[in-house]
Amino acid sequence: MHRTDRLLTLGSALVLLVSTANAQSAAPAPGREQTLVRDLDPFAHLARIPTGADLSSIRFQGVKVVKIPTSSKSTTNAHYCEELAFRDPGGSWYCPHVQFEAPTPAYEVTYSYQGQPLASDEYGNKYFTFSVYFRPEEFGSATRETLSRGKAARSDIAALFNPIISRDAERRAVIDEATSTFCEGTYIDGLWNQTNPQCKDNVKSKTVETLPEYVTVRVDPVSSIVAASATPSTAGVAAKAFRVVDHP
Repeated sequence: MHRTDRLLTLGSALVLLVSTANAQSAAPAPGREQTLVRDLDPFAHLARIPTGADLSSIRFQGVKVVKIPTSSKSTTNAHYCEELAFRDPGGSWYCPHVQFEAPTPAYEVTYSYQGQPLASDEYGNKYFTFSVYFRPEEFGSATRETLSRGKAARSDIAALFNPIISRDAERRAVIDEATSTFCEGTYIDGLWNQTNPQCKDNVKSKTVETLPEYVTVRVDPVSSIVAASATPSTAGVAAKAFRVVDHP
């Protein structure tokens, strides 16, 4: 039991070291205001859903024309943010101030799926949605014609898109127990006390592939030729069909 607790502590330290090495501080100097403009990538056609979701429940819901931002501007005043956090710890959530800018027209394509309810949801809702966005010029004339029809059947519109689910294994650094050695000891009042004060842990790490917490859904537009020739009978099949791609 003691060794298990020890491994958990060492594992947390390993993750912390990796996170610290990859982190980049962008805090402004005290009393100064820093503005950061960042380009967004809303047209990647990608969405992420939890691994535990029922992938067979994914269903097309609809398409609508919207305007979405293509950049964001965050403004940080270190002195103001510190004062805000002191006065109201919850208020620091809104610091820095972020504005979304450069809106552009887009098609919003929405799908629904069933998954595990969120721990914070007292109603236990299992119904979720995700959306991806397309530039109007990404579609051919036949696709735009179908989308412009106000009374087009949902199955006909669903046939214009091809959802592909991808589950890529993640590579993570973990403790290699087979090649690592650990000092003996016990926990006393929550503190680790080594039996031999001169002993030093020899911790080795290794990289392993694990299942991700999320799966990626990519939605591709079907070619205009296929979309133009789709009939209600074939479109009904396309509305429910999707591919799952597993990567080792």
